[in-house]
Amino acid sequence: MAKRSFGPVGIIDIGSNSIRFVAYAGSERVPSTLFNEKVSAGLGRELASTGRLPDKAMDQAIEALARFRLLAREMKLKRLDVVATAAARDADNGDEFLARARKAGVEPKVISGEEEARLAALGVISAIPHAKGVVADLGGGSLELTPVANGEAGPGISLPLGVLRVGPDASAKQIAATLRKAIPPAILAAGSERTLYLVGGSFRAFAQLDQQEAGSPLHVVHGHAIEADRVRELRDLIRKAPPEQLKGRFGLSTTRAQTARPAAAVLDALFRVLEPARAVASAYGLREGLLYDHLPEDRRAEDPLLAAALEAGEKLGRFGDHGAELDQWIAPLFPDDDDAARRLRLAACLLADVAWEAHPDFRALWAVDMGVHGNWVGIDAEGRTIIGRTLWSAFGGNGPFNESLAQLVEQRVLDHAGQWGAAIRLAQRLSGGTEKLLERCRIGLEENEVVLRLARKDGRLYSDIVARRHRQLANLMGLTARVELI
Repeated sequence: MAKRSFGPVGIIDIGSNSIRFVAYAGSERVPSTLFNEKVSAGLGRELASTGRLPDKAMDQAIEALARFRLLAREMKLKRLDVVATAAARDADNGDEFLARARKAGVEPKVISGEEEARLAALGVISAIPHAKGVVADLGGGSLELTPVANGEAGPGISLPLGVLRVGPDASAKQIAATLRKAIPPAILAAGSERTLYLVGGSFRAFAQLDQQEAGSPLHVVHGHAIEADRVRELRDLIRKAPPEQLKGRFGLSTTRAQTARPAAAVLDALFRVLEPARAVASAYGLREGLLYDHLPEDRRAEDPLLAAALEAGEKLGRFGDHGAELDQWIAPLFPDDDDAARRLRLAACLLADVAWEAHPDFRALWAVDMGVHGNWVGIDAEGRTIIGRTLWSAFGGNGPFNESLAQLVEQRVLDHAGQWGAAIRLAQRLSGGTEKLLERCRIGLEENEVVLRLARKDGRLYSDIVARRHRQLANLMGLTARVELI
């Protein structure tokens, strides 16, 4: 897997609720965020009542755009995409706002509702390549629905059902009636694929609330699943809780606490009409879809988890990342790993040197935090925990693994991940974290033994500490250790 560096590039997203500027660089497949700033201008807050953008909101938005343009210039961005969605395209005075934006130094492209739906769906596909179901992108002014399957987005629709338009007293029953009339058969059929993918800050806040209320040990919203029965429970909770309680108890921002009720009503209506079994939150949406849309096919096909892990390993490793070679070296010890396990094992190997700069007493904790809370996509909570458990062992963690996280994964799977980590730890100590020495050694299973073979000229590599780690690995696997000089 080759490194895909690009950037910096930027996107300004002019939405109905907020104006956001994000700059990206790093891996082209899974870009890192260099800068991210949002201004909650509320351009679309009066669309339902007046059909216009408020003067004060436009003033605030133009100030934000002028600032973002200056920042983009100083960042020397190679490309700056400026897109405007529902508020600008639907408002009677949208052209006036766009003219003012151009005077501020930016060139907004007003995208259609169908294009907004397509880009949001591409964002989900970028982060969840095997997504199958319906992508629901909820903004301030509109709701986009798009069927996805096999890495492709079907024709989507855009409806004027954003949180600012339906308002705080929104009725799920009435929204459901609107959806039944508007949703075409292809999207209804895709809904029966059982998964609804949630895009947009209001929906992500809904998933955040679920995590907080359930006491989840992992507070990463991307990939968080909400079962159908739970949606109704959360809707009822939001109806009873004032915004101040949603902020204080569940940590929602002021804006998201205020839009929680209409977001819950829209989600409830979607479950009534599409009848999915679950909803899955996506951290990726329109902006990431726009980046993904620029990629050639071969780069789109790259695994997003492995691409991001490779980028982190190359940045943080001592001697350049050799995670793929490390994975190949330990692979003979785990012949029964299936494709899903091999993928997580490779991701852990790509991250096998990320914590070397930390204080020795805290390297394992640092590595676990990277594995569990890293900015990964294409992975769920269980996968994050498995990588964290592997790195805990690889960096010599003392004592039991994090008990809260351990509840997310079966013990036998955690034990197996611990064996991966011990194998990585042995390899790193044997080779000094370099690739060439590792290539000259071999490890494998023979009957009840973990056999390490070295050339006689390299016999001194097998020091007391290497022998100890060899025995530790064998003990974890219920085997004995043997070294052979050839």
